[in-house]
Amino acid sequence: MPRRTATLLASTLMLIALLCAGVLFPVPYAEMSPGPTVNTLGDHDGDPVLQISGRKTYPANGQPSGHLNMTTVRVTGPDYTMNLFEAVYGWLDHDSAVVPHKTLYPEGQTAEQADQENAEEFSQSQESAKVAALKQLRIPVATQTVVGSVVKDKPADGRLHAGDVIKAVDGTPVKANTDVAKLVTRHKPGEKVVFTVIPAKEAAAEEKKGKRPATGAKQITITTEKASDGRAIVGIQAEVDHTLPFTIDVKLADVGGPSAGLMFALGIIDKLTPGDLTGGRFVAGTGTIDDKGKVGPIGGISMKTVGARSNGAEFFLTPKANCATAAKDTPKGLRLVKVDTIGDAMNALQKIRKGDTAGLPSCSPTGR
Repeated sequence: MPRRTATLLASTLMLIALLCAGVLFPVPYAEMSPGPTVNTLGDHDGDPVLQISGRKTYPANGQPSGHLNMTTVRVTGPDYTMNLFEAVYGWLDHDSAVVPHKTLYPEGQTAEQADQENAEEFSQSQESAKVAALKQLRIPVATQTVVGSVVKDKPADGRLHAGDVIKAVDGTPVKANTDVAKLVTRHKPGEKVVFTVIPAKEAAAEEKKGKRPATGAKQITITTEKASDGRAIVGIQAEVDHTLPFTIDVKLADVGGPSAGLMFALGIIDKLTPGDLTGGRFVAGTGTIDDKGKVGPIGGISMKTVGARSNGAEFFLTPKANCATAAKDTPKGLRLVKVDTIGDAMNALQKIRKGDTAGLPSCSPTGR
């Protein structure tokens, strides 16, 4: 065989071997890419994203003139095994990001666990968005202390349940969720503590009617045990629950995580107030939100700005903590607007609506 032919054959076989290795060799990475964006003021799969009953909504014809789009990131699943070829392709693709698998999924987490966690975070973000929106509009929201979770094999296991409304501990009325631990730890380990609660089922039935649970309370006596630090405990986590004065539903399937909280809150405000928050402009954004309207950081910010701009967004409401990262690679034609609270977002929308965009707080690569 001629030397040139042998060399060519050897090179071809080597290339084939490398390609096979690239396809077959697994690497511990996952990929993120821009996901769908959805207008919180509009419809999705034929249904309004935000459905409000028991309160007048605007505009009356149901047709928004602007956009308040929530944004998403598409990620490979926890059970997906990426090969070397896919990882290299992802690294070279400007609109994708290849990150260590453990960055997105803790070691040992199953697909079912990941889905459940995302669903729970999405549900909580909706509730926080509703509360933050109503507080911004100065609409009263009733609060109560509930059992958030019960630790397995602890004294309260089987006695108290998630969703039980805690009215009192040892006869002392509970006014805040922090009161519960204070009242329990007054005891010595081994002593009994008496909880006055409205069971979760009865409480849920009243809340569906738009009423705050007030009747049907029962007394449950539980013997405390000693925690590792010596305190008396019963093994529950007390949380704050809100009763809204009217019904707000979010209809959006196949979305998880807490990052749409800010945009849901703004969408709710837009629907509950006359006029148009955006002035007909295309505004997108992201950010978690808590009950007090504080906006928090999210993951995949660069993927979200790409997705927003490709769908036509002009402005992007960006959590303050994500500003530096987002500003390093901003899609052309997209204006980043820095926000730290729902109040910041409302002020920014007012400027956008009036065309006073020169004064908008911007993001910079330095984070200043």
